[in-house]
Amino acid sequence: MTDTIPGLFARLAATHSADTLFLVKRQSAYRPVTWKQAAEDVGALSAFLLDRQVNPGDRILLLSENRPEWGFADLAIQSVGAWTVPVYASLTAEDLRVICADCQPVLGIASTADQSQKLIQVMADVPCLQAVIAMDAPATHAPRVTPWSEALARGRSLQPKLQGLLDHRMRDLRPTDTASLLYTSGTTGEPKGVMLSHANFLSNVEACLQVIPIRGHDVHLSFLPLSHVFERMAGWYLMLSIGAVIAYAENMDTIPQNMAEVRPTVMLGVPRFFEKLYARIQEALRQSPPSKRRVMNWALGVGRAVMARQAAGKALSPALTLQRAAAEALVFRKLRGKLGGRLRFFVSGSAPLSKEIGEFFYSVGLTILEGYGLTETSPVIAVSRLPTPRFGSVGPLVPGVEVWIADDGEILTRGPHVMQGYYRKPQATADVIVDGWLHTGDIGHLDDEGFLYITDRKKDLIKTAGGKFVAPQKLENLFVTDPYISQAFVYGDKQRYCVALIVPNMEQLRRYAQEQEIGGGSVKELVQHPRIQAFYWGRVAAKQAALASFEQVKKIALLEQEFSQAAGELTPTLKAKRSLIAQRHAPLLQTLYEPVGS
Repeated sequence: MTDTIPGLFARLAATHSADTLFLVKRQSAYRPVTWKQAAEDVGALSAFLLDRQVNPGDRILLLSENRPEWGFADLAIQSVGAWTVPVYASLTAEDLRVICADCQPVLGIASTADQSQKLIQVMADVPCLQAVIAMDAPATHAPRVTPWSEALARGRSLQPKLQGLLDHRMRDLRPTDTASLLYTSGTTGEPKGVMLSHANFLSNVEACLQVIPIRGHDVHLSFLPLSHVFERMAGWYLMLSIGAVIAYAENMDTIPQNMAEVRPTVMLGVPRFFEKLYARIQEALRQSPPSKRRVMNWALGVGRAVMARQAAGKALSPALTLQRAAAEALVFRKLRGKLGGRLRFFVSGSAPLSKEIGEFFYSVGLTILEGYGLTETSPVIAVSRLPTPRFGSVGPLVPGVEVWIADDGEILTRGPHVMQGYYRKPQATADVIVDGWLHTGDIGHLDDEGFLYITDRKKDLIKTAGGKFVAPQKLENLFVTDPYISQAFVYGDKQRYCVALIVPNMEQLRRYAQEQEIGGGSVKELVQHPRIQAFYWGRVAAKQAALASFEQVKKIALLEQEFSQAAGELTPTLKAKRSLIAQRHAPLLQTLYEPVGS
C-alpha cells in the first residue's frame, strides 16, 4: 500500500474533473457536485487550515450529518497531516466534552447552527478547541465561529502563498500515518478512540473491491452516518477510489422517496433498515386485494423455489424457468421499481442480519451481501459474495485478512486492516491485540469451505443458571421477522430461563385489536390486555418452536414504546445498548421470573 487518502483523491480528481462525485438534494431537486468543484473546495479549506496553524497530528472534530462538505472537510484535514475525528450528529454537548477532553482537538467543523452551538458550549471547558467552522452560517455572529463560505474564500485568497507548504505536507504524508481517530459508539462503557491509518482504510478498500463488484458507473445512496467506520470505508473511500457517484439521502424518513429520485445501483444498510423495509413490503401484501395477494404469494413461492435450487447449485427446470419469468414480470420487477429499479445489491453490516430476511430479499431479486467487521478492523473481515450468498453466514474472509478461532470460540484476526491502537490507552490496546492478533470479542466459527459464522458478541452471550449458553441476537432476529413485532430484546443471564421484551408493530397491533373488537384507547391499555398478550405469546412460540428448549424464551412482556436512539437505548447505528435496556426495564423483567400468583 503506497497511497494515502488525499493522494488518491488528488490523483483521481485530475482525471475525473468534469464527472459527478456527489448528488445532493438542494431546492427540491438532486444536483451534481463535480470532482473539479470538490478539488477546489478541498484545496481552499486545506489552505485555510494551514493559515490556522494546524499541524501534522493535530485532531480536528467533524460534527456533521452526511453531506458533500463532510467529505471536503475530511480530505482537507488529512491533506495537511491532521487527523479527522468524526463524531455522530446525535451526540450531546456533554458527550462531545468527554471526547474533546480525551483527544484535545484544536478545531471543530460543524454542520448546522445547532451543531455549532454544541461545540461553542464545549469551548469553555476545552481551551485547546480554538475555533469552529460552520457549514451553515449561524443566524447571528458568534465569537470564534467562521462560516464555511468565509473559510473557503480566505483559503482561496491564500492558496498561491501556501501551495508550496501544502505540497510539502502532502509529500510528507505516509500510508502508515494516522488518518482518523474514530470513537466507538459504545454499547457499554466509555467510548475509546480507535486510530486508523491511511493504509488501514485503503487496504480494506482494495480487499473489498476484489470480491464485491462495485464499479465506477455505480450510484450509491448514502444514509448511514459517515461517522461510522462502515459508511466511512465502504460508502466514502471505496466509492471515491473507483469514481462512483455518491448521493446523500435527506434523512431516514425520506429514503424511499430519495431511492425513487436517485435510482441507486448499490446501497449500504444495517439490519434495522432491512427489517423495516421487509415489514413495509409484508404490510403492502396484506393490504392488497385477494386476487392480487394470491398472485404475489404465488410469485414469492416461485422465488423461494428458485433460491433453493440456486443455493444447492442445481439448474432450474424448464417449468421453473418459465414461472420465474412470469413472477419477474408480474411482481418482482414492479417491487424493485419502487426502490428505483436499478439496485444490483445491498450490503449489510454493523449487526447480524436475519437469515429469513436475507432469503426473502434474494427471492425477489434484491440480494443483500452481509459483511462482518469492527471499527478496530477498518472494518471488513468477511463479506458474502454474489451470485448466491450463503444466508446465515457473513461469507468468506476478504483477501489479506487472517482469522483464527480461539479455544473458547472467540474470533481473532490479523492483517493490514487491524487498527494502530486505542488513542492514549496502551493497556487497552495490549488487552485486545496480542502477538499481532486482534481479539474481536465475537464468538463464531469457520466451516470447511471458509465461510465465517457469527454466533453473538462474547459479552452478550447469556449463560443461564443451568449452564447453557444462549445467543440473544439469534432469537431477536427470529422474532422481528414476524409482521406483528417491531423490536425484541432477550434477557436471561444467570437466570433459570430466558425471557423477552417485545415491542409490537403499533399499526398491526391496533388493527388486530380492532378486528378482534378488543377495547382500549391507548397502546398502554392494549399491551396489558390478556388477549393481546396471549396473541403475541402465540406468535413468539411459533417462531421459536424449532429451537432447543433451553434456547427458547419462556415468558414475554409487551412494551408500549420502541427502543430509540433518542432515549439512549440504541447506538447511532441502531444496535441495542443491552445493559442500559436491562437496567431501565429491570422491574418489568423481574416480574417475568416471579412465580405465577405471587
